[in-house]
Amino acid sequence: MLRYAVLFAMMHLLSGAIAQDLSELDKRNGFKDIKLTTPVDSVKGLKFRKDFRESDEFECKLYSVEHGDYEKIGEVAVKKVELKAYKGLIYEIAIVTEKDPRLMKALQSIFGLPEYDLKSETYFWKTSNITLKFRSHSKNLLELVYYSTIVRKMMKDDKGKKVEAIANDF
Repeated sequence: MLRYAVLFAMMHLLSGAIAQDLSELDKRNGFKDIKLTTPVDSVKGLKFRKDFRESDEFECKLYSVEHGDYEKIGEVAVKKVELKAYKGLIYEIAIVTEKDPRLMKALQSIFGLPEYDLKSETYFWKTSNITLKFRSHSKNLLELVYYSTIVRKMMKDDKGKKVEAIANDF
């Protein structure tokens, strides 16, 4: 019994050490050639959907992307690609695909084992610049969402500047 416990612990350590490379997440910086923190108008097949307020305060834009380059991930069909932009910079990339276990295996082979958030039932990989979330979207679909921590920090900084401007106006 003890031998199995030691073997399991060693396998767990080795699997994390061999595959874990979150620097690859920063290096790729997004999905295919859609990169976080880059100008949204550089994306092929971009279609404006609507203006909205992120967190009820930041003026942002939502776009859909329809282009042949984004229709598949390997053999897995992509159903939808959406982008969110703040001040013209991409801060979120959402991809909805068919459910296929090969997607998780591929992500693990690139970025290593994910962490798991039990509350939201979401797997995720996180660096200081990017978070990639992977979860079920519906019975037959999966969702991958890339978030830019850099642009989110810009939003918070802009909010701080607005508060400072109000404070200076007294």
